[in-house]
Amino acid sequence: MFLYFRPYLSCHRHRLLLSTFLRNPNPKSSKPLLPCLLPHSIRRLSGQIAAMDATVDSLRRAVSEKQAAAEKQGEIVRAMKADSGASKLEIDAAVEGLKGLKAEVSALSAELQAKLAVDGSNGGGLSREAFREKVVNTLERRLFYIPSFKIYRGVAGLYDYGPPGCAIKSNVLAFWRQHFVLEENMLEVDCPCVTPEVVLKASGHVDKFTDLMVKDEKTGTCYRADHLLKDYCKEKLEKDLTLPVEKAEELKHVLAVLDDLSAEELGAKLKEYGITAPDTKNPLSDPYPFNLMFSTSIGPSGLSPGYMRPETAQGIFVNFKDLYYYNGNKLPFAAAQIGQAFRNEISPRQGLLRVREFTLAEIEHFVDPNNKLHTKFKDVADLEFLMFPREEQMSGKSSRKLRLSDAVSKGTINNETLGYFIGRTYLFLTSLGINKDRLRFRQHLPNEMAHYAADCWDAEIECSYGWIECVGIADRSAYDLHAHTEKSGVPLVAQEKYPEPREVEKLIIAPAKKELGIAFKAEQKKIAEALEAMTEKEAMEMKANLESAGEVEFHVCTLGKAVKISKKMVSISKEIKKEHQRVFTPSVIEPSFGIGRIIYCLFEHSFYTRPSKAGDEQLNVFSFPPLVAPIKCTVFPLIQNQLYDEVAKQISKSLTAAGISHKIDITGTSIGKRYARTDELGVPFAITVDSTTSVTIRERDSKDQIRVSVEEVSSVMKEVTDGQSTWADILWRYPTHSSGPAE
Repeated sequence: MFLYFRPYLSCHRHRLLLSTFLRNPNPKSSKPLLPCLLPHSIRRLSGQIAAMDATVDSLRRAVSEKQAAAEKQGEIVRAMKADSGASKLEIDAAVEGLKGLKAEVSALSAELQAKLAVDGSNGGGLSREAFREKVVNTLERRLFYIPSFKIYRGVAGLYDYGPPGCAIKSNVLAFWRQHFVLEENMLEVDCPCVTPEVVLKASGHVDKFTDLMVKDEKTGTCYRADHLLKDYCKEKLEKDLTLPVEKAEELKHVLAVLDDLSAEELGAKLKEYGITAPDTKNPLSDPYPFNLMFSTSIGPSGLSPGYMRPETAQGIFVNFKDLYYYNGNKLPFAAAQIGQAFRNEISPRQGLLRVREFTLAEIEHFVDPNNKLHTKFKDVADLEFLMFPREEQMSGKSSRKLRLSDAVSKGTINNETLGYFIGRTYLFLTSLGINKDRLRFRQHLPNEMAHYAADCWDAEIECSYGWIECVGIADRSAYDLHAHTEKSGVPLVAQEKYPEPREVEKLIIAPAKKELGIAFKAEQKKIAEALEAMTEKEAMEMKANLESAGEVEFHVCTLGKAVKISKKMVSISKEIKKEHQRVFTPSVIEPSFGIGRIIYCLFEHSFYTRPSKAGDEQLNVFSFPPLVAPIKCTVFPLIQNQLYDEVAKQISKSLTAAGISHKIDITGTSIGKRYARTDELGVPFAITVDSTTSVTIRERDSKDQIRVSVEEVSSVMKEVTDGQSTWADILWRYPTHSSGPAE
């Protein structure tokens, strides 16, 4: 309580008043007026405040406690004013205490607000929204990307990449091919975007690829239900400074289990929190499923239904048999595909992070389910980076740095192959320019895991929108190949030949097709296929039930109903057979990369501002590494001079021959302004032609400059943009040059 008065104890008079009041409380009052002003309370509270750290939870708790204390002190003041026996000195001291409490509430609230709003990693002290607005304005102004069909007011969730955006996307995909396809000798395929319904029916997308939607009951406007609940929780957590800690924990829990809420549970939460339509505040309908796929028809008759693919993976799965043959019938092997995918998002937002058409780069690594070791795991085993295992998430802890080899050996990551691709993904993202301190690998919680998945991790990148999933890396077991085998009737399997024949006990399921035909007629074929597809456990249970009861009910998923099977309709037995090979369905390790999301996070991680030479304005800079920069270098004749222009053309010709993207700028503006323009495009190097024999090369971020002969320019640029040497290496070899007034 002592600290409540601290701002008012600076003068001797205030110290004397408080001292007098503490020694001489009102003798006419039956209870103490300020019971909290006891020496031991003062010491205890002072120690608590001094020890308090600046985390959101502790600040929120402090605001709540101070607010409660202020309300209690207000009651005391009102009681004293109503008590004719209270002296003016006592009332003044109590009022001073109330003012002090209010001042502390205000100060702590401001600190909490700053903690909630500021993205400390953007380097400028801007709020997340202000930083994002500055980045997006720059991106759209410099034509990295813009809303599609802009002159017709655009369509939500559709964007066009402009020249620099196209170049960055092309560079990212080229590096992805180099880092994964070439490094791992993957088989790359390119499959159609239009997919027959039967394929997506087998994969489960037709029935299950849905989001829960709600409608404004008056206008009919549609919203994604989980987004409304997520927005409510985040806004309360970020902006409600008086939110009790217990309520904050409840909202955090809701966010953690959001993906696992059923339609009924989601609807109940929307009603509990009084969530209405954002635009009109009208009541909302109950949530109901909406399939996210764009439907179409194949052929002029319209009788062959299809969909625009929601992912690229299914094209690889249905081609497994041919790819396996192409690979010499050997496992493991990986197939990869880069292509467009389509999702009819209910209410797309967040720019490139949630769109209706986007680029995916996916890998399906096929491996023996009994051997998920990886021969190259040792290459990434010593990597150490932020991981967020499910145990830490469920216990309320934060992500922490783990060594990859430790995570695999302890079983945190299910197997070596999955761990290998997690490591390779980390190297890929950090090489692009993603900040390693804002990158984490989060393990899926039990309620997020598909029933067939062995393990799943998301590479999440922090940006102004929070932690965004950009890559999913999953061990999908054999689910996909099993599903397409069952639906198509084509076995998608692999073989392992034994050096010597082995005696094995085989399950023999022999449907009596004649009996099935008499009983079920046209449905006979599907029932026979379902019987043959039974697992050993299911088959032996059926055998026991048939022997005891004579008939059993059998659910046929392809018919969507149960039928009665009698003893004479199927024969189930086990036989000892000699086998020369093992036939099995491979497991699949699937890394799936959302290219647009990665690129947007790269934009934010690369953006910063710095003062101009005169200090009168802040200049925007994108610090793209040469690997992904849209233009590798620019060529500037220092002044408009025919000799300098000829040298610039000569340099441009040699850069083109070396395959280095570049741009000549011969505008009459100052060299400093030309530097600023290219810095805003993220161009890493600028070549200034200021003589006919040598030039100045300037590096974007350090603004260091070196002198290089005209003949060496293209080779130096090739060396540094290809990654053969760093800029630091180049600085050692060439004389530095002072920029003088150029900047």
